[in-house]
Amino acid sequence: MLTFEKVQTDSDIIECAKLASEIWNQHFISILSQEQIDYMVSKFQSEKALHEQIENEGYTYYFFVVDGCRVGYFGICPKEDKTMFLSKIYMKKAYRGNGYASKGFAYIKEQAKALGCSKVWLTVNRYNEDSIAVYEHWGMKRDGVKTVEIGSGFIMDDYIYSFIL
Repeated sequence: MLTFEKVQTDSDIIECAKLASEIWNQHFISILSQEQIDYMVSKFQSEKALHEQIENEGYTYYFFVVDGCRVGYFGICPKEDKTMFLSKIYMKKAYRGNGYASKGFAYIKEQAKALGCSKVWLTVNRYNEDSIAVYEHWGMKRDGVKTVEIGSGFIMDDYIYSFIL
Protein backbone atom coordinates (compact mmCIF):
# COMPACT_ATOMS: atom_id res chain seq x y z
CA MET A 1 0.00 0.00 0.00
CA LEU A 2 1.28 3.46 -0.98
CA THR A 3 1.04 6.53 1.24
CA PHE A 4 2.74 9.92 1.29
CA GLU A 5 4.44 11.17 4.43
CA LYS A 6 5.55 14.76 4.88
CA VAL A 7 9.23 15.32 5.63
CA GLN A 8 9.09 17.31 8.88
CA THR A 9 11.75 16.47 11.43
CA ASP A 10 15.53 16.66 11.34
CA SER A 11 15.68 12.86 11.21
CA ASP A 12 13.27 12.92 8.23
CA ILE A 13 15.56 15.38 6.44
CA ILE A 14 18.58 13.15 7.16
CA GLU A 15 16.74 10.14 5.74
CA CYS A 16 15.60 12.10 2.68
CA ALA A 17 19.19 13.20 1.99
CA LYS A 18 20.36 9.57 2.27
CA LEU A 19 17.63 8.49 -0.16
CA ALA A 20 18.72 11.26 -2.53
CA SER A 21 22.31 10.07 -2.55
CA GLU A 22 21.30 6.44 -3.10
CA ILE A 23 18.82 7.21 -5.88
CA TRP A 24 20.99 9.74 -7.69
CA ASN A 25 23.87 7.27 -7.75
CA GLN A 26 21.55 4.56 -9.14
CA HIS A 27 19.84 6.68 -11.75
CA PHE A 28 22.13 9.43 -13.00
CA ILE A 29 25.38 7.49 -13.40
CA SER A 30 24.54 6.80 -17.06
CA ILE A 31 23.77 10.49 -17.70
CA LEU A 32 26.20 12.49 -15.55
CA SER A 33 29.76 12.04 -14.33
CA GLN A 34 30.28 10.82 -10.77
CA GLU A 35 31.84 14.18 -9.99
CA GLN A 36 28.73 16.05 -11.13
CA ILE A 37 26.42 13.66 -9.25
CA ASP A 38 28.41 14.19 -6.06
CA TYR A 39 28.40 17.97 -6.56
CA MET A 40 24.66 18.18 -7.31
CA VAL A 41 23.67 15.90 -4.42
CA SER A 42 25.77 18.05 -2.07
CA LYS A 43 24.45 21.33 -3.47
CA PHE A 44 20.74 20.48 -3.91
CA GLN A 45 19.93 17.25 -2.05
CA SER A 46 22.12 17.28 1.05
CA GLU A 47 20.77 17.56 4.57
CA LYS A 48 21.82 21.23 4.64
CA ALA A 49 20.26 22.00 1.23
CA LEU A 50 16.96 20.28 2.05
CA HIS A 51 16.75 22.05 5.40
CA GLU A 52 17.33 25.42 3.69
CA GLN A 53 14.70 24.72 1.02
CA ILE A 54 12.10 23.67 3.60
CA GLU A 55 12.80 26.40 6.15
CA ASN A 56 13.49 29.38 3.88
CA GLU A 57 12.41 28.74 0.30
CA GLY A 58 8.84 27.43 0.59
CA TYR A 59 9.49 23.80 -0.37
CA THR A 60 7.57 20.86 1.02
CA TYR A 61 8.96 17.34 0.75
CA TYR A 62 7.12 14.04 0.99
CA PHE A 63 8.27 10.44 1.16
CA PHE A 64 6.74 7.71 -0.95
CA VAL A 65 5.95 5.05 1.67
CA VAL A 66 5.21 1.52 0.44
CA ASP A 67 4.14 -0.99 3.08
CA GLY A 68 5.82 1.09 5.77
CA CYS A 69 9.11 1.58 3.89
CA ARG A 70 10.27 4.95 2.60
CA VAL A 71 11.19 4.21 -1.01
CA GLY A 72 11.36 7.63 -2.65
CA TYR A 73 10.52 11.27 -2.25
CA PHE A 74 9.31 14.37 -4.02
CA GLY A 75 9.61 18.09 -3.40
CA ILE A 76 7.14 20.78 -4.42
CA CYS A 77 7.17 24.55 -4.18
CA PRO A 78 4.30 26.90 -5.03
CA LYS A 79 5.47 29.98 -6.92
CA GLU A 80 4.23 33.58 -6.90
CA ASP A 81 2.79 33.17 -10.41
CA LYS A 82 0.33 30.56 -9.06
CA THR A 83 2.22 27.60 -10.50
CA MET A 84 3.58 24.57 -8.66
CA PHE A 85 7.24 23.71 -9.20
CA LEU A 86 7.83 19.97 -8.95
CA SER A 87 11.42 20.24 -7.85
CA LYS A 88 12.20 16.57 -7.30
CA ILE A 89 10.49 13.23 -7.77
CA TYR A 90 12.69 10.20 -7.19
CA MET A 91 12.09 6.53 -6.47
CA LYS A 92 14.43 3.68 -5.58
CA LYS A 93 15.13 1.54 -8.62
CA ALA A 94 13.40 -1.57 -7.22
CA TYR A 95 10.13 0.37 -6.85
CA ARG A 96 10.00 2.00 -10.29
CA GLY A 97 7.44 0.79 -12.80
CA ASN A 98 4.74 0.05 -10.21
CA GLY A 99 2.65 3.19 -10.74
CA TYR A 100 3.80 4.82 -7.51
CA ALA A 101 5.23 7.91 -9.23
CA SER A 102 1.98 8.32 -11.20
CA LYS A 103 0.02 8.25 -7.94
CA GLY A 104 2.49 10.76 -6.53
CA PHE A 105 1.92 13.03 -9.51
CA ALA A 106 -1.85 12.80 -8.97
CA TYR A 107 -1.27 13.81 -5.33
CA ILE A 108 0.94 16.72 -6.44
CA LYS A 109 -1.79 17.94 -8.82
CA GLU A 110 -4.31 17.80 -5.95
CA GLN A 111 -1.95 19.85 -3.76
CA ALA A 112 -1.46 22.38 -6.57
CA LYS A 113 -5.20 22.74 -7.17
CA ALA A 114 -5.83 23.18 -3.43
CA LEU A 115 -3.37 26.10 -3.47
CA GLY A 116 -5.03 27.67 -6.52
CA CYS A 117 -2.18 26.87 -8.91
CA SER A 118 -2.81 26.82 -12.65
CA LYS A 119 -0.08 24.37 -13.63
CA VAL A 120 2.60 22.01 -12.39
CA TRP A 121 6.04 22.33 -13.99
CA LEU A 122 9.49 20.81 -13.68
CA THR A 123 12.93 20.72 -15.23
CA VAL A 124 14.50 17.50 -16.46
CA ASN A 125 17.95 16.71 -17.84
CA ARG A 126 17.70 16.61 -21.64
CA TYR A 127 19.35 13.18 -21.70
CA ASN A 128 17.11 11.65 -19.01
CA GLU A 129 15.02 9.78 -21.58
CA ASP A 130 13.31 7.42 -19.12
CA SER A 131 12.01 10.28 -16.98
CA ILE A 132 10.99 12.31 -20.01
CA ALA A 133 8.93 9.34 -21.24
CA VAL A 134 7.18 9.16 -17.85
CA TYR A 135 6.40 12.89 -17.85
CA GLU A 136 5.00 12.71 -21.36
CA HIS A 137 2.93 9.67 -20.33
CA TRP A 138 1.46 11.87 -17.58
CA GLY A 139 0.39 14.38 -20.22
CA MET A 140 3.12 16.90 -19.56
CA LYS A 141 4.27 19.02 -22.51
CA ARG A 142 7.73 20.36 -23.27
CA ASP A 143 7.68 24.14 -22.84
CA GLY A 144 11.28 25.07 -23.38
CA VAL A 145 14.95 24.64 -22.61
CA LYS A 146 16.88 25.87 -19.60
CA THR A 147 20.66 25.80 -19.24
CA VAL A 148 22.09 26.97 -15.92
CA GLU A 149 25.66 27.14 -14.65
CA ILE A 150 25.58 25.68 -11.14
CA GLY A 151 29.21 26.15 -10.13
CA SER A 152 32.44 24.17 -10.17
CA GLY A 153 32.30 24.08 -13.98
CA PHE A 154 29.01 22.12 -14.07
CA ILE A 155 25.82 23.00 -15.89
CA MET A 156 22.24 21.78 -15.76
CA ASP A 157 21.12 21.23 -19.34
CA ASP A 158 17.36 20.78 -18.99
CA TYR A 159 14.00 20.77 -20.69
CA ILE A 160 11.05 22.44 -19.00
CA TYR A 161 7.86 20.36 -18.86
CA SER A 162 4.45 21.41 -17.60
CA PHE A 163 0.92 20.16 -17.02
CA ILE A 164 -1.98 22.63 -17.12
CA LEU A 165 -4.47 21.98 -14.32
